[in-house]
Amino acid sequence: MIKLNKQVYLDKLRACWIGKNVGGTLGAPFEGWRKFLAVTGFSTPSGEPLPNDDLDLQLVWLCALEKAGVKNFDANVLAEFWLDWIAPHWNEYGIAKTNLSLGLLPPMSGEVDNEKWKTSNGAWIRSEIWAAIAPGVVDVAIKYAVMDAMVDHGIAEGTIAEIFTCAMQSLAYIESDVRVLIESALNKIPTQSMVAKTVRKVMELYDKGVDYEQTRSEIVELNKELGWFQAPINLGFVIIGLLYGNGDYKKSVLYAVNCGDDTDCTAGTVASTLGIIGGTAAIPDDWKAFVGDKILTVSINGNYQYEYPRTCTALTERVAKILPEVMRENHVDFELTDGENEIDFESVKNYNRLTSADVIYKNPYTFEYNFFRPLKIEVSLDGSPKLSEKDNGNLERKITFTFKNVSQQPFKLFFKVILPDGWTCDTYQKTMTLGYPQYIHGLYGVKSAEFKVNANGNVADVNRVCLQVTSSAIPYPIVVPVTFLG
Repeated sequence: MIKLNKQVYLDKLRACWIGKNVGGTLGAPFEGWRKFLAVTGFSTPSGEPLPNDDLDLQLVWLCALEKAGVKNFDANVLAEFWLDWIAPHWNEYGIAKTNLSLGLLPPMSGEVDNEKWKTSNGAWIRSEIWAAIAPGVVDVAIKYAVMDAMVDHGIAEGTIAEIFTCAMQSLAYIESDVRVLIESALNKIPTQSMVAKTVRKVMELYDKGVDYEQTRSEIVELNKELGWFQAPINLGFVIIGLLYGNGDYKKSVLYAVNCGDDTDCTAGTVASTLGIIGGTAAIPDDWKAFVGDKILTVSINGNYQYEYPRTCTALTERVAKILPEVMRENHVDFELTDGENEIDFESVKNYNRLTSADVIYKNPYTFEYNFFRPLKIEVSLDGSPKLSEKDNGNLERKITFTFKNVSQQPFKLFFKVILPDGWTCDTYQKTMTLGYPQYIHGLYGVKSAEFKVNANGNVADVNRVCLQVTSSAIPYPIVVPVTFLG
C-alpha cells in the first residue's frame, strides 16, 4: 500500500512545473552553445516564463490521457495527438510525424529514417508527466514513458534516456537522496547504453573529487562519436548539476546550464527534479517570482489553446485528478491522504520489478493494435518496412501476428490476407482457436500466426498488407494494416 499526503504531493507537483519553467527560461537563451558558459542568472525580462516545447508536449499528453481515457491509452493514441496537436516538424518530431502519416506505428515511427535524431533529446525532456501520474511507482511511470518516447525515438538512446529520467523523477516523490535516485534509475536501463555509461562516468569523477568543469570535458570526450545535441551527453550534464550542486537549487541548475549544448532541457530537468524532491520551498523565492505561475506555449496547434492548462497551478490540479484512475487501471493499491505518508516498501518493490529487457523491444519493427476486449494484437516484421531498390522490389518479408485473448472465454479467429496488386503470400487464409487468458483446459490464450509476403517487383511509394480478422466473439471485422515503404 502507498499512501501519500495529498498536500505534500500537490506541492511537489507544482514545484515540478515551476521548476520546468525556471530551468527552461534560464537555459533557453543559450541553447546550442557548445562552449563552457558563465551564466549567473536569468537574461530575459522578469515576470513570466519563456515558452518551451519541453513542457508543451506534456500538456498535450495530459489532454490525451483525459480524452482517450486511461483504459484506452497507448502509444497509438499518442501518435494521433502528435499529428493533430503538435505543430513543429523539426528533427525527430518531423521525421516521426512523416512516418506516422505514412502508416508506420510506434516504435517504427521513431526508427525509420531517423538515425541522426532517435538518439537525441526530444523524449527525456518530457518525462515529468509520467512520474507525476505514478509517484513512487516507478515501473508504472516507465510503462507510459516508453509509450511516449518510442513514437519519435524508436528503440534507441533517446528512449532509454526517458526511462532514466522518468524513473528518477517518479522515485523522487518518496525519496530525497539524489544519489539513490540516480542509482535506482540506472538499474532500469541497459548497462551498455551510452546513457548508462555517461551517467556512471559522472558519478565516478564526482567520487574522485574531479571538479565539475573537468568532468564536463571528459563527458564531451566520451560522447564525441555520438556528438552534440544527443541524449547521453546532455543527461551527463544533468547529472553534473544534480551531484555537483550538492542540493543547492541555484548552483545545481546553473552548473547544468554552464555545461552548454541543450541548455533549456538540462536546466529544466534539474530544476523540475529538485522541485519534486523539495517542493516549492526548495525553489528560491526570487526565481519563483521571476517566472510566476503562467505557462506559455510555442509548439501546440493553436486550435487547441483552450484545451490545456495555462498555469502551473491548473496543471497540478488536472494531473492530480487523473492520478487515482491511473493507479486503479494499473492495479496499484494507492491513496492520497490527509495524514502522513505510509509506504510499504515491500509492495513498492513488487510494483517496481521491470528491467530494461521488459520495456525495450528487442525488435524495433514491432507494434501493437489494442482492440481492448476481447483481443490484443502485436505485429512483428523480420526486417525494415522499407523495401530496398537494390532488390528491385523482389523482397520477401515475414509478418508475425501475435494474438492475446483478454476476454473470459475461448473463441475462434478467421484470417484473410489482403495484398497490394502483384504481391503474393504463402497462405491467404488461416484459422485459430484462442483459449482463455490463462492456460486452461489445454487451450492457450496467446498464439501467433506467420505470413510470408513478397512484392515481386511491384513496389509503390506506400504499400499496405492487411490482415482481416473475423470471429463470432467480435461483432465487426478487424483489419490490421502493415505498411511497407518503397
